[in-house]
Amino acid sequence: MTKHLSLVAIISICLLLSACHQANMKATEFVEQIPVRTVLKVGTLYGSQTYLRSDHGESGFDYEMAAKFAQYLDVPLEMVPYNNRQQLFEALRQNEIDIVAAAITTTNNRREQFLLGPTLYEVNQVLVYKSGNLKPRDFNKLQGDISVISESAAVDTLSKLKQSNPNLTWQQVSDSDNEELFSMVAAGDILYTIADSNSLLINQRYLPELRAGIVLDEKTQVVWLLPPLNSDYLLSSLLSFWHIQKRNGTLEHLNEKYFGHVKRFDYVDTRAFIRAIDNVLPEYQALFEKHAGDLDWRKLAATGYQESHWNPKARSPTGVRGMMMLTQPTASSVGVDNRLDAEQSIRGGAIYLQKMIDRLPASIPDSQRIWFALASYNIGLGHVEDARKITQGMGKDPSAWRDVKQVLPLLQQRKYYQHTRYGYARGNEAAHYVDNIRRYYDTLVWVDSQNKQQELLDIESKIEGELADETSLNADNSENPEDVIKSSAQ
Repeated sequence: MTKHLSLVAIISICLLLSACHQANMKATEFVEQIPVRTVLKVGTLYGSQTYLRSDHGESGFDYEMAAKFAQYLDVPLEMVPYNNRQQLFEALRQNEIDIVAAAITTTNNRREQFLLGPTLYEVNQVLVYKSGNLKPRDFNKLQGDISVISESAAVDTLSKLKQSNPNLTWQQVSDSDNEELFSMVAAGDILYTIADSNSLLINQRYLPELRAGIVLDEKTQVVWLLPPLNSDYLLSSLLSFWHIQKRNGTLEHLNEKYFGHVKRFDYVDTRAFIRAIDNVLPEYQALFEKHAGDLDWRKLAATGYQESHWNPKARSPTGVRGMMMLTQPTASSVGVDNRLDAEQSIRGGAIYLQKMIDRLPASIPDSQRIWFALASYNIGLGHVEDARKITQGMGKDPSAWRDVKQVLPLLQQRKYYQHTRYGYARGNEAAHYVDNIRRYYDTLVWVDSQNKQQELLDIESKIEGELADETSLNADNSENPEDVIKSSAQ
C-alpha cells in the first residue's frame, strides 16, 4: 500500500513538473512573440496640426504626441511623411510603419481595416466654400461638384448622403492635400471641399476667404491607426500611455497649444494682417531679427503687430508710444530714449519681454513661458501672479497656460480680485491679447515657410537654367572633327 502511494506521488510530481515545464514554455513563447522594438516608425502627412519641419525644429500635435510615446517606449522616434493617404494606409498595411498619426478621423471603413487607438480630440466635419458665394444649405442644390481627397473620411460621408440626396456629386483627387484644396477654394478654382473644423480654423489664418457651410458630422473622433494584425502589444502600450497623458493634462495642453487660440476668427483683422506682411513688415523684419536675441523673431514681430500694427509713430491716450507701445518708465528701464524710433522701440520691447520671461517662476515650462510673459507684458507680472494663485486655489495648474488663460478673466470680478494683491485687471483682454499674438505668429511661420520653399524653387530653377546654358555653350563651342583635321593639314 505504501509502495502504491509512493508510486502515485512520484507520478503526480512528474505530471506537475511536466505541466510547469509546459507553462514555462508557453510563457517563453509568449514573451518571444512580443516584438523587440528598436525604433517607433510613425507615418504622417505634412500639415500645421500634424507634422511640420522648419529651421526651428519639428512641430505638430501628432508629432509631439508621437515623440512622447516613443519616449514612453524608450525607443527613438522616426517620423515618416507620405504624400497622400493611399501611400500612408498602404504603408501601414505592409507593416512598413507602426502607426499612422495624421489627424485621421474614425469611419466604419477604417474600423474594418485597422486597429483604432484612443480618442485624441474631436472635430466637426464641414463643407467649405468661399466667402462671397451663396452659402450652401442643401446638398441637392449645390452650384457644382465637391472636391475631396481620395480615401478621406469625406468620401464615406458623401456616399451615405448620396442615398438621401440623389443629385449629390463629387470628385476625388489623389494629387492634392487638404491645404491645396483650401487654396483652390479660396482662389475660386473649385467650389467646395470637405474638411475637419480644426483644419479649417487653422487655414483661415492664411486664407481668410474660407467659410464653413453645412456641418456633415459632429464630434467625430480623431485617432491613430495601427496595423490589423500583430499590434495587440503596441495597442496595449498605447492605451496605457494615453491614460497617463490624459491624467497629467498633456492632451489638454496640446489641444490648447494647437487649437485653443484659433477659435476666434476675425476676417477683417486677418486680411489686414496678411496685407501688412506684404506691405509693412519688409521694412522692419531685419530689425526684429537683429534684436530678438533668444526669442523667435516672429513672436517679437507678432507682438509688435498686436501693439501698434507695426506703426513706429503709434500713440495711445494712456501714454504708451511707438512700435512696441512702451510706457515712459519701461522705456527708461531698457535704455530707450526715443520711443518713436522703430529700432529703439523694437530693441526695448525685446529686452523687456525677455525680462518678463526671466522673472517667471521656474515651475513654468520653457514651452509656455512666452505666453505668460506676453500676458505680463500686457497687464503686468503682478496681475498674472494673482491669476496663478487663483488658478492654484481652484485646484488647477498655475504653471499651465491653458488653465491660467481661463482664470485671467476672473480678475475683472470683485469676488475674486478683492482678495488679490494687485486688485482689478482686464484679464479677459490679456487672454485675447495672447491668443491674437499666437495667431499672428502662426501666420508668420506659414508665410516664412512658403517664402523659403519658393526661394528653394527659384534656386533650383536658376541652377537648371545655368546648366542648360552651359550645355548649350559647350555644344556651340565644340569643334567638328573634320574641321580639326583640315586645320592640322593646313
